[in-house]
Amino acid sequence: MEKHKIHPRVLSAGQIPRPNNFFYRIFSSQRFLAIVGLVFLLLIVFPLAKTYTQKRLVEKEIADVKREISDFESTNSELKDMITYLESDQSLEEQARLNLNLKKPDEKVIVIEAAKNTSTTNEINKTTISESNFTKWWRYFFKSN
Repeated sequence: MEKHKIHPRVLSAGQIPRPNNFFYRIFSSQRFLAIVGLVFLLLIVFPLAKTYTQKRLVEKEIADVKREISDFESTNSELKDMITYLESDQSLEEQARLNLNLKKPDEKVIVIEAAKNTSTTNEINKTTISESNFTKWWRYFFKSN
């Protein structure tokens, strides 16, 4: 009767048969799994980083183009305002007065010329050319007017 004695099965780590080959030991190692996970993570992170930098460059370029568009639109509106002013009668009258020296009937024009003071500028030029710096300093410190 002892031959047919029933032994209970115990599921413990010591009784599970494990293959003892090289590949099983490598693939079941925690270090190997950590290295494989790190490599896999790097393979995902680098393309993501590259895509992110490209996205940032494109967004910056879009912002620059939008800024240029707004600048051109403001310049365009200023030019349209100038065109409407130049096409007006007021602008035509102003240009005729300034460039063609025209006047309205019954209007008096007075021209005031600025008086030129050439004598003082000539005297200043003569004194600066004829005297040396040493003479000017000597006169400044030792001779008084």
